[in-house]
Amino acid sequence: MLENLEVLPPDPILGLIAAFAEDSNPHKIDLGVGVYQDDAGRTPVMRAVLDAEARLLATEGSKSYLPPAGESSFNTGMQQLLLGEDCAARYGSRLASIQTPGGCGALRIGAEVIHRSNPATRVWVSDPTWPNHMPLLGSAGLALETYPYYDFEGHQLDFEAMVARLQQVQAGEVVLLHGCCHNPSGADLNLEQWQAVTDLALERGFTPFVDVAYQGLGAGLEADAAGWRYMAERVPEMLIASSCSKNFGLYRERTGALVLLAETEQAAAAGRSQALSAARQSYSMPPSHGALVAGMILQDGKLRESWQGELEQMRGRIVQMREAVVEQLGSDFAFIREEFGMFSFLGINHAQVQRLREEYGIYMVDSTRINLAGLNANNLDYFVTAMRSI
Repeated sequence: MLENLEVLPPDPILGLIAAFAEDSNPHKIDLGVGVYQDDAGRTPVMRAVLDAEARLLATEGSKSYLPPAGESSFNTGMQQLLLGEDCAARYGSRLASIQTPGGCGALRIGAEVIHRSNPATRVWVSDPTWPNHMPLLGSAGLALETYPYYDFEGHQLDFEAMVARLQQVQAGEVVLLHGCCHNPSGADLNLEQWQAVTDLALERGFTPFVDVAYQGLGAGLEADAAGWRYMAERVPEMLIASSCSKNFGLYRERTGALVLLAETEQAAAAGRSQALSAARQSYSMPPSHGALVAGMILQDGKLRESWQGELEQMRGRIVQMREAVVEQLGSDFAFIREEFGMFSFLGINHAQVQRLREEYGIYMVDSTRINLAGLNANNLDYFVTAMRSI
């Protein structure tokens, strides 16, 4: 059987990681990897996570399965983080959620729910978008369309073109939106634009599916959530896929949640039951460790205060790197200052990307998306010197 298979090419980012690891240049810089790094170039375990893990180690008495929907304190905490502390009172039984293996699991289970509702549903995805959106949604059997999002020449969100395309979306279709810190562009919708997209969703009758992978790393926990919270208060239904990889640093623990907001209590119960059925048919039960840790942090005042403080420091460091890059590279790169989160397109050409890699050991994907968190006080001058030389 296996002899009939073809060897597939490596994922571009995973291939880049491998090439970086083999590079002997002592000054090499990895700007392609999609994880937060501190000023020492490490991806640290957050203090609140270490404290929660210590408590968990001292108190956890069983490794039995979690319930199919996951850890209840985690689900409640994620609903509140995404939709506000008063979300239970605001939405009542219209709101449902399940714990998933990371944001990828949330996206895939959400896609399964959409497909079960209507296999012919089209999902509209921004162009550009995170590359894994397409296989995660498409492999569930959904047809995919794209809407323009980023103006590469102007280095900015192309909202006019986005709206023009979304005016073609049909009732019952789904539009995938990046909640904040758009990956790969860093160009986010402002609140006024979220309001316009909300009006469009009501006018056209489409369902928003919001991918929230970076809450807290853009403008702050509450500011980042303002747009999709506005939308949730007005649309009859929406889906939210959320990840704890970036803002809790729980990358390898695969911790995420799918939140369903339905028009009626009955529809919410049906959606949740279908999500649980889809989960049972794929991974059966969710992993426990990350959800127990994140749930504890979200429900404990001291742990949450510690977590929010460190998250704000992480956000501040990314902002500082954006400012430093613009200050040293000049006004041609001023757009980097206006964007949010870890990523931006550098906007150089392919030959320049190759020169940076081959001559300087500076690695980025061919689209020129860079991770600003890969820069720090120790390598910024080297990066700027290399950029000026190409």
